Amino acid sequence: MSGIEIQKVTANIGARVSGVDISKPLDEVQVAAIREALNVHKALVFDEVNLDDEGQQAFVRHFGDLTTAHPTVSAVDGAPNVLPVDSERGRAANHWHTDVTFVLNPPQASTLRSITIPPYGGETLIASSAAAYRDLPEPLRQLADNLWAEHTNDYDYAVPDEELDEQQAAQRAQFTSINFRTAHPVVRVHPLTGERGLFIGGFAQRIVGLSAGESRKILDILQAYVTRPENILRHRWSPNQLVLFDNRITQHYAIDNYDGQPRRLHRVTIAGDIPVGIEGKESYSIAGDASHYTSVAA
Repeated sequence: MSGIEIQKVTANIGARVSGVDISKPLDEVQVAAIREALNVHKALVFDEVNLDDEGQQAFVRHFGDLTTAHPTVSAVDGAPNVLPVDSERGRAANHWHTDVTFVLNPPQASTLRSITIPPYGGETLIASSAAAYRDLPEPLRQLADNLWAEHTNDYDYAVPDEELDEQQAAQRAQFTSINFRTAHPVVRVHPLTGERGLFIGGFAQRIVGLSAGESRKILDILQAYVTRPENILRHRWSPNQLVLFDNRITQHYAIDNYDGQPRRLHRVTIAGDIPVGIEGKESYSIAGDASHYTSVAA
């Protein structure tokens, strides 16, 4: 027995994990229990974790190889696998996305650890794309099953370049310093559970074979199912917390609702496999080599 206790947070996504000290090495039974909980609940919350950057990385390594922090964005000094998610660096990612889907094999899972939290606001929303797929009416499900989408880091920004200040312009230039473009199935089959989920989000810019305008309408219709309130965990951060979520079958959104006060999380991600659609076809790269960022998970 692992001794781990799992308490659901919402019907469709999220659970709180207790009965395990993730600052210490885990045994195989504990790792299997956490993996199973992640498969079922998609996002797991750990309280009072007592981790530093090294401890966060050690915990994540129980589940696979680490990616570096990001394909283009700089890491925490001295910790090449840790990405600072910092309000002072313009990282209030107030758009729905799945991490780094513009590369061939996006991370299988992500961890966020609270470093500095504002006195109000700053929640992270995490949505179940499996629940979204289950919600689709049959005609939309049949359509989605046969679609592929191009994901890119050079996506349609809400704020045009000419309206950015110097710091914001430099951050955007860094983010897009290598152009990545990858085609993924709109419906991805989870490699461990066989569940189907809508694999779209903010980096999905165009449906293969359709115009930009046609693509936007279809993606908006599908995305509306992902972001139904019933499919979302709204996580209000507390000090010393870690959230682990399955990047293969969720999206997330960092809400910019804290008046620019200090907010900092550290992100560590686990190398993932190449996505596969319902017919068994794998994603394929169109532009950009991400081998410096991630290995392909077995």
